[in-house]
Amino acid sequence: MQHLQQQQQQHHGHYHSSDYPELNFSPGNKWVKSLTQGRLNSMTGGHFASVNLTSVLYLERLDDAAHVTLRVWSAPGRTKPSFPEAMKQNFKPAKKGDQFGPSWTNHWWKVKINIPASFSKYERVQFEFDPGCEAMIFTTDGTPVQGITGGYGGDRRVEYIIPKEARKKGTYEFVIEQSCNGMFGVPWDGDSISPPDMNRYYTLASADIVVPNQDAWHLMWDFETLKQIVSNVSGNTPLQNKALVVANSIMNVFDNNDTTSIPKARKLAEEVFGEAWAEKGDAVYQEGDARERIYGIGHCHIDTAWLWPYSSTQQKVARSWSTQIDLMERYPEHRFACSSAQQYKWLEQLYPPLFTRVKEKIVSGQFHPVGGQWLESDGNMPSGEAFARQFIFGQRYFQSRFGVRCETAWLPDSFGLNGALPQLIRSAGMKFFFTQKLSCNVFPHSTFNWVGIDGTQVLCHMTPVDTYTSQATVGDVLKGVTNNKNLESQSRALLVFGNGDGGGGPLAPMLENLRRIRAAANVDRDLPIVSMGKSVDDFFRDIDGDTKHGKILPNWQFHRGTYTSHGSIKKGNRKSEILLRDIEHMATLASLYKNGGYVYPQSTINELWENVLLNQFLPGSAIGMVYEDAEKIYARVAKDGGVLLEAAFKALMPKSIPISLDKPLQTTLNGKIIAYNTTPFARLDVVQVPLSGSGGNKLKAEVVQIAKGGNSGFILVDATSAPGPATARGLYVDVQPATAQAHADGRFILMNSHVILTITDGRITSLIDVAEKRELVPSGSTGGLIIYQDRPNYWDAWDVEIHHLETPNPLKFTNMTVTENGPIRASIAAETVYGKSTIKTTVSTVMAKSRSYVRFEAEVDWHERHMFLKFEIPLNIHNDNATYEVPFGFVQRPTYKNTTLDIAKFEVCAHKYADLSEYGYGVAILSESKYGFATRGNIMAISLLRAATAPDADQDQGKHQFSWAVLPHVGHFLASDVPSAAYLFNSPLYGNFPSVWILSLPKTPFTITGAPNVILDTIKRSDDEDFSGKSTASSTVILRLYEAFGGHATAQLNIAGNIDVSKAALTNLLEDDLEDLQVASAVDRKSVSSITIPMRGFQVVTVKLVISSATWTASSAGR
Repeated sequence: MQHLQQQQQQHHGHYHSSDYPELNFSPGNKWVKSLTQGRLNSMTGGHFASVNLTSVLYLERLDDAAHVTLRVWSAPGRTKPSFPEAMKQNFKPAKKGDQFGPSWTNHWWKVKINIPASFSKYERVQFEFDPGCEAMIFTTDGTPVQGITGGYGGDRRVEYIIPKEARKKGTYEFVIEQSCNGMFGVPWDGDSISPPDMNRYYTLASADIVVPNQDAWHLMWDFETLKQIVSNVSGNTPLQNKALVVANSIMNVFDNNDTTSIPKARKLAEEVFGEAWAEKGDAVYQEGDARERIYGIGHCHIDTAWLWPYSSTQQKVARSWSTQIDLMERYPEHRFACSSAQQYKWLEQLYPPLFTRVKEKIVSGQFHPVGGQWLESDGNMPSGEAFARQFIFGQRYFQSRFGVRCETAWLPDSFGLNGALPQLIRSAGMKFFFTQKLSCNVFPHSTFNWVGIDGTQVLCHMTPVDTYTSQATVGDVLKGVTNNKNLESQSRALLVFGNGDGGGGPLAPMLENLRRIRAAANVDRDLPIVSMGKSVDDFFRDIDGDTKHGKILPNWQFHRGTYTSHGSIKKGNRKSEILLRDIEHMATLASLYKNGGYVYPQSTINELWENVLLNQFLPGSAIGMVYEDAEKIYARVAKDGGVLLEAAFKALMPKSIPISLDKPLQTTLNGKIIAYNTTPFARLDVVQVPLSGSGGNKLKAEVVQIAKGGNSGFILVDATSAPGPATARGLYVDVQPATAQAHADGRFILMNSHVILTITDGRITSLIDVAEKRELVPSGSTGGLIIYQDRPNYWDAWDVEIHHLETPNPLKFTNMTVTENGPIRASIAAETVYGKSTIKTTVSTVMAKSRSYVRFEAEVDWHERHMFLKFEIPLNIHNDNATYEVPFGFVQRPTYKNTTLDIAKFEVCAHKYADLSEYGYGVAILSESKYGFATRGNIMAISLLRAATAPDADQDQGKHQFSWAVLPHVGHFLASDVPSAAYLFNSPLYGNFPSVWILSLPKTPFTITGAPNVILDTIKRSDDEDFSGKSTASSTVILRLYEAFGGHATAQLNIAGNIDVSKAALTNLLEDDLEDLQVASAVDRKSVSSITIPMRGFQVVTVKLVISSATWTASSAGR
C-alpha cells in the first residue's frame, strides 16, 4: 500500500488523495449557461447604468463659465469659409443648449478652457463637444486636429484629448468648425435614403471638460471583447466557456463603490488575454503564431457625394483623415488605406497643414494611398477612355505628390464592374484588385483571378468579412475565416475596418478591440491571428506568393449594372467625354502644325477632365443638391470646352466662324461650309444648319432641303474619303430620297430605299428591310413607348425590380403630322400624353446612302412619380444572347430566364449600342445618352426615364431631350458596323464657315487600315510634355486604339507623310515605354509612314509617337 501511495505521489506531483473530500453536502456548481450569458448585457448601460461600470467611466466634469468659454460665428447661408476667413469675423458668446442651423450651414467656435491644477494628477483630460452633428477641431494656427461626430450612434466621437503641455499651463484655446449635417446627411424622417430635411437645427448637448476613468474604460473594452468571444466563437469550445466564466467573474468582482475592484477585474481578464498583455501595447502583435490569417487595415470610405454635396465631402475628408493621424500617434500599429486622388487634392487645396501631416504619415508607412484612380468611380458608366483617365490622373497625382504609384486597385463600393477593368488596371501599373459590393449577392469566391474580356487578369480579393466598414469585432475576425470560400487555395483575409460611406474611419475602441483579439489568439487557437501594421499591398503580395502567382486560384468573370436614374447626368457625362475627345484631337493637330503659334492647352484640358472624372462617382442615387452641382459642372465643361475647340479650329482655319443651329450665322463675307469629322470613320451625313442671320443666305446655296419654317436647312456632308475636313455635296442620282406619308386610314409611313417604318394607331406595326424583303416586327406585335410601375422593394433610385415588368402600359403616338418629306430627311412629329407628362417625339430617317436607321428624338416634360418609361420593339429575330457595348468592347447577356442568375440580368448597363442578331441579320438600338437596356426574348428595350423619390424627391422631374435609333443590319453583329454606327450616332460633325476659303486642310494624319475591327479612339499630346511656353525640338503624340469585336487583328497605323516620326513605342496607360515599334517610313510627303500592330480581342493599345517635325500651311484664296 505504501508503495502504491508513493507511485501516485510521483505521478501526480503534489497530489494527495486526502485533497478530494469524502463527503459532499453542497448544491453543486452546475450553471445555466444562457442565463449567465444574458447577464453580461447588464455590465454597461441600460437599466443599471447608475450602478454598473458605466457609472464610473468619468471622474470629473466641468461646464461652468469659469472653466469653459464659448464664442461662435455663423457663416451666412450655406457658405463654407476657410479658417483664415472665419477667424476675421465677429464671434458672439454662446452656451450649451443653444441651437444651430438650418441644415448644411457652418458655424465656427472659439473655445477657451481653464483646467484646474488638481487635474494634473489624472492620466487624461478631455474636452467633450457634442453638437449633435459633424464638426472639426483646429489648433489656433489652423491645423485640423480631429473630427467630431455628435449624437449617440455607433460612429459617435465627441472627445478631444487635451495636450499635456496645455494641462500644465492651465489654459488652452482651440477652434471648432460645426457643420449642420449628420454622418449620413439630414434625412427628413430618419431613414438614411430619404430626401434631406433642409431646415434642421442641432442643439449643443455638451461642451464640457471631462476626466475619463482610464482604468474603467479599459475594463469596459476588456469586457466587450469577452462578450464578443462568448457570442461569436461557435460551439461549446474551451475559449468560449473560459471567456464566459471570466466575464461572469468580473461582474462578481466589480463594485462601483470600490475603485480597487477595477484592477482586480482587469487581472481576471488576463486568463483570456494572457498575463500582463496590456503592458505590451502594440508589441502584442509580435507574439504568437507568425502566420497571419486576418490582415487589419483601417479605412474610411467617403462617398465623394451621396446624401451630402461635394462641399460637405471636402470637410468629411479633413475630419476623417485628421482623426486617423491622431490615432496613429496613439496606436503605432494603426495603418490606414485611402483612395481617391481627388480627395487628396481637395485636402491639398483647402487644408494645407493637414496635407503636410498626411505626407509625413505616407513617408512613415502608416498612411497608404490605394486605388490609383482619380476617385472611386462608378464601375460601368464611364467610357473606356474615361476609365483610362481615372487611372492616369490618379496615378500621376500620387506619383507627383508622394513619389509612389499605387499597386492595388480599390473599388469596394461600385455598383458594377466592367470587363475592361483588369486590362486597364494592369496597364496603370497595378495587378491587385479589392472590391466588396458584389458580395451583396451570393458570390462563389473570396480570392480569385478576375479575367477581363481581353484575357487580362488581376488578383482579386472580395473580403469574406463582407464589408468595407467592419467594426473590428470578434465576429468580423471569425467571418474572415468561416466565410472564406477559397480556403483550399489560401486562408488569408482582409479586415477593412472603420466607419464609412459618410467617413469617420476607425475609432479607438476598434483598435483596442483588435489588440485584445490578438492577445486572446496568442493564447488560444480558437481565434485566428490578426495582423496589424501591414499594408493592403503586403496582403496581396503574401497571397500572390501563397498561390504561386494565382495559379492555384479559380478564375472568374463578372460585369453587371443598371443605370437610368438622373438622365441629365448620364447625358452630361456622355457629351463631355465626346467633347474632350474631340478637343484633344483638334488641339493635337493645331499644336503639331503650330499655326499662329498655337500651344496645346494641357492644363485647361486636364481641369476639364478632372471635373468630368469627379462627376463619374454619380450613378444616379444621390440627393438633389448633388445633381445641381453636377449639372453646373457639366455646363462649365461644355462652355469652356467649346472655347477650346473653337480656338483649335481657328488655328487650323483662321477667321472661321463656328456654325451652330442654336444661333444665327452673322457674316457678310462669302465662303463655303467646312465640316470636320473627328471620328476615324467615313461618313455621309445630313447636317442641319441655320439660315437666319446675315450669313444665312451664304449657306442656302449648299442646302439641299429647307426645313419646315424656313429658318434652317439640311446639307449633305461628304466625309467618305477620309476622317478630317469635309464639304457639302449635292443630291445626285446615287442618293435615293427619303419620304414620309400620312395615309387616309391613319397609317404613317416613313421610308427610304432601305427601310420602311409603319405606325398604325399610334404604335409601330411594321419595319421592313426593303432589299432583304424582310419584315422585322412579328405579326400582331407592336413597338413604341411603354410605361411601367416602378416600385422597388426599398432602394428607390438604385434598384429596378423584375416585377415592374408585370405592369406594362403601352403608350400611343398621337397628333401625328409629317414635318419633313425629303429629299434627304423625312420626319414625323408625334405627341404622347401620360398623367402629368408630355412626350414629343420626332421619328425620322434620311436618304439611303447614309446609314439606314430610324431616329427617335424626344422632348419630354416629365412629372411622374414611381414610373418607368421605355421604348420597346419586338423583332423577328431569335438568339439566346444579346450583345451590349461596354468600355473598349462588348459583353453578351441571355435573353431568357432559365436560372436566377439569368433573371438578375433583366436590365443591363450598356453604352452606345445594344444588338440582337441571328445568323445573317440583326437589329441594334443606338443611344446618345442612355445606359439601361434589356432584351427579353425577342423584345429589345431601351430605358428612358425613371421617377424615384428617394434620396432625391424630384428625380428627373422637368424637361429632357434625348434621342435613340433603331438600326437594322444585314449580317450578324460580328459582321456588322454597329460599333462604328453607334460611334457616329454620338459624334457630331463640326461645321465652320471660313471667311476666306481654305484651299487645303489637313486630314487627320493618323489612320488605321487593314483591321476594320480596330478603332482609333484617342489622339492627344503626351502627359509628360511641358507646354509652359518653352520651345522643344520634338512633339509627342499619344494614340489609343482598341479591338472592338473580340477577335485578333493586325492593324496598320498610318501616319501622314508630312509628319516625321523619330521614335515610336508601345506604352502602358502611364506612357512608360514597353516596346519600341518599327516605323516604315514614307517615300514622300504624299505617301504615309506605317506601323504594324498585332492585337488580340478587346485589347487596348497605347502608342507613343515622338515627332520631329510636322509641316502644313493653310493656303487660302479670297472669296
